Formats: sequence, C-alpha cells, structure tokens
Amino acid sequence: MSKSLTKIGISILLCLFVGTLCVLATQSTMVQWHTNLNKPVFQPTTTVFISIGVILCILIGIAVGIVWTKGFYHKWVKTALYHFGFQLLFGALWYLLFFGFHKPLWAFAIILVQLTLILLTYKWFRVVNQLSAYLLIPYFLWVCYLAVFTFRVWQLN
Repeated sequence: MSKSLTKIGISILLCLFVGTLCVLATQSTMVQWHTNLNKPVFQPTTTVFISIGVILCILIGIAVGIVWTKGFYHKWVKTALYHFGFQLLFGALWYLLFFGFHKPLWAFAIILVQLTLILLTYKWFRVVNQLSAYLLIPYFLWVCYLAVFTFRVWQLN
C-alpha cells in the first residue's frame, strides 16, 4: 500500500511540477500580453484558472499513479503512460505557445492534438483501470473549454 501511495504522490508532484514550470516560463511575458488582448466573455479569472489547474493536476496525478501501480512492466501500462506523457508534453507546448510566444492559432492546433492524445490516454487508462480513466474526464472537459477559448482569442485578435 505504501508503494502505491508513493507512486501516486510522485505522479501528483510531477503534474504540479510541469504546471509550475509552464507558469514560471511564461510569467514575464504573460501579464502584459494577456492584459492587452481582446478576450471572450467566458474567460476565467487568473484565480479560477490556477485553482482548476491545481485540482486537475491532483486528479491526473492520482490517475497516473493508479496506472503506474499496476506495474510498468506490463505493455498496457507502458502504453497508457506513454500516451499520458505525450499529451502532457502537448499541454505544456500549448501553454508556452499561447502565453509565452503569444501564438493562439498555433496553440489551437496543438490543443487539438492534445485532445486526441487525451482520448487515447483515456482509452489506455481504461484498459488498465477504470477509475484512473474516469479521473481524466474533468481534465478532458477543461481542455475542450481551453480549445474553444484559444480559438476565440485567435478570432478576436
């Protein structure tokens, strides 16, 4: 049981670490650029954005940890975790393109790939453990929202 909790804890910390790196990497350019944007009416406040991000990192970390506890030696677990890793990279790339480089159209293209990868991750997580797959649903819905938000920002600017 303690090994399982350790893997879940490491997974949560990994997700939070990646999120924190994205924020730190874009912090210096984000505020001024984002302030001057024409934004859709459904834009979340910074507090809401960060709060949702933290909650989702915890849920995703739990899901990843559950999958990891099933044994990395198993090909389904490896496949599930590889898909997760790729979608995580695309999520970070979206953040950097949108907030760091101020390229909403490119960020929109990347987030569409990320959505596809999240669905594949869901599929493979479900093969390994249904609960872990269900924990990804709020994340998928949030990324759908971000895709619409990103597209609208591109349209308005």
